[in-house]
Order: sequence, then structure tokens, then C-alpha cells
Amino acid sequence: MAASISATGFKGGLGTSLSWGSSIAGEDSALLGKAVKNHVRVRVAKPIRFQPVMKNVNEGKGLFAPIVVLTRNIIGKKRFNQLRGKAIALHSQVITEFCRSIGADAKQRQGLIRLAKKNGERLGFLA
Repeated sequence: MAASISATGFKGGLGTSLSWGSSIAGEDSALLGKAVKNHVRVRVAKPIRFQPVMKNVNEGKGLFAPIVVLTRNIIGKKRFNQLRGKAIALHSQVITEFCRSIGADAKQRQGLIRLAKKNGERLGFLA
């Protein structure tokens, strides 16, 4: 990019006006346009992002962890996760019915479900 400097009304006196600036106009603009058009674009692949792994901090710990790990190894990971999902859904329904019977609101119900998850982690059910 070229810078152009212009002095208007300069006659050598102290009371004259000067205007300084840089611009991309006229010839400079045409040269810049050609440079951009002739520029070879190189496509760079997106950086590889690994999926965050949500692991239980108490994995392998807890009273029921050995039973859970043994069961998962016997019946297979896919079937085990299906059963675990059904058990968690059933437990959430029990908590929801309990909250309805005592008149607890949705926020309290959600708090109980979170508490059940934390207790399950501590006991080793989510190992």
C-alpha cells in the first residue's frame, strides 16, 4: 500500500494549511484489487478438537463399583449403558412422583435429581 501526502495551499508562509493523509484510492486501489485477485488461497484444515470426556471423578471407587464393573464386563458396554439409562430414567420418575405428592416445585425436583446423581457417583453406581 502506498501512502500519498498532499500539501494544499502551501506557499511557504507560517499561516498556511497542510493536509497529510494516507489513502487507498485511484491507482493504489486498482493495484490492491489485482494483488488480491491474483493471491493464491491455501485452504487449511480445521484444527482437530477432541470431544470432552465426561468421566466420573469417583470412577472405580465406592461400595458398588466392583459389582458395576463386573456386570459391565459380563453383559457388554452397549447393553450395560442401555440398562443404566433405563434405571436412571425410572429413578427420575420416582423422584418426580415423590415431588408431586409432597407439592415440591420443579427447582426442588431438579435439585433432588442432582443429589441422586452425586450419591450414585459416590456409591460407585456410575463407575
